[in-house]
Amino acid sequence: MPSDSICVIIPTYNNAGTVLKVISDVLGQGFRLYVVCDGTTDGTEEQVRGRYGEDRNVVILSYAVNRGKGFALMTGFRAAARDGFRYAVTIDSDGQHYAREIPAFEKACLENPGCMVVGNRCSGREGQPSGSRFANRFSNFWFRVQTGRHIPDTQCGYRLYPLNFVSSIHLFSTRYEAELELMVRAVWHGTDIVSIPVNVYYPPSEERVSHFRKGKDFARISLLNTILTICAVFYGYPSMLYHKLCVRCRG
Repeated sequence: MPSDSICVIIPTYNNAGTVLKVISDVLGQGFRLYVVCDGTTDGTEEQVRGRYGEDRNVVILSYAVNRGKGFALMTGFRAAARDGFRYAVTIDSDGQHYAREIPAFEKACLENPGCMVVGNRCSGREGQPSGSRFANRFSNFWFRVQTGRHIPDTQCGYRLYPLNFVSSIHLFSTRYEAELELMVRAVWHGTDIVSIPVNVYYPPSEERVSHFRKGKDFARISLLNTILTICAVFYGYPSMLYHKLCVRCRG
């Protein structure tokens, strides 16, 4: 697969302490990069523009008000699709992911054209916050209910997306639970999902930057899962059956 068919997207919200190193590591892998500054207020955007504003391999997208990770991802997807890219790797800006593993996503995509590739952090659970482990089990359960599929790590933000699908949909959610919605709707659409192992770095608790709001975010996640479960009955499962029959007919 030509390297110019894959780009990298970094959504960031108030990660001034880590985002520049993440960008540097990604550029070191030779990929064009889209940085989406999601209404940052801590100087993140100013740092990125000051260091990479003139770099032709870095596209900086920003807006004034924080809209959530889902909105930031969709902003990046649509910009990358307009520029002719076929796939986008998403990597978080908090330094937990290792840019040197991007070629593993490229390899998995080459072996499974048109698929979505999702990182599996099961090999790096040491140091993972207990809340994160619970959220992942919770998300995995609902993903099985809504798709009939099992993915070991539905919460990992290190992914490769096929842009022909994700750049054109309209999400129910615009915040971080949108990543689960993207996976669910990809399966309904007939997109295969491949899981690959990835390493992860969990910084000490005093250094972690989290924007998760337990009350509001859990309520929003529960509402999204309710909507997706209802949609699965009337649309998702019939759609998956249709795509399965189409594959059999072509075979």
